[in-house]
Amino acid sequence: MRILVVEDDLAIAELVKEDLEAQGFAVDWAQDGDEAYSLSRSFPYDLLVLDIMLPGQNGFELTKKLRTEKAKVPVLMLTARDGIEDRVKGLELGADDYLVKPFHLTELRARVMALLRRSKGEADNSIQVGRLKLDISRRQVVWQGESISLSGREYALLEFFALHADGFYPREKLLEHVWPGEASIDPRTVDTYIRYLRRKLGDDAIETVRNIGYRFRG
Repeated sequence: MRILVVEDDLAIAELVKEDLEAQGFAVDWAQDGDEAYSLSRSFPYDLLVLDIMLPGQNGFELTKKLRTEKAKVPVLMLTARDGIEDRVKGLELGADDYLVKPFHLTELRARVMALLRRSKGEADNSIQVGRLKLDISRRQVVWQGESISLSGREYALLEFFALHADGFYPREKLLEHVWPGEASIDPRTVDTYIRYLRRKLGDDAIETVRNIGYRFRG
């Protein structure tokens, strides 16, 4: 499968490209929206990993143009801003999923694989971890077979746990991914949201190890 990474930050682009190539994908790289549009018209890409803030036409403009032209290629949008307006705008213009910077390569990889499975008709854009099922495009949560309602931050925290269910994570790491760029947030805010999730999922859903961090048990 062939993926186009559209990112003007050289360091990020190289990391993403190398990681996806290590998974066996053929990966092309464009540094601006105009170059990306030209490439997308020339090659049948299976997926676009698309930054929003780009030279030339930005990610919003490129996505809108591709969808206007009926291009069906899945789009995973990258954004350095965590505002709900940007996420909603991207999805409304035709993006299939989004990922907030900074991100773990493991999470990027998981979202890429989910989008590719869905585009090939093999599965919906969801992940299953034990008793939990998340639809990461629609932000829907099913726990032990029943739908539950979460706030935006509760969902973001649970989604991170689901995508990184193999380890323990300290408050600082959770803050970095759930509250990116918000340096003034008290680290104990994480503890508060852990309590919120436990009330809805059960005390056994999230494990605590003192001086190490939290782990999702699913």
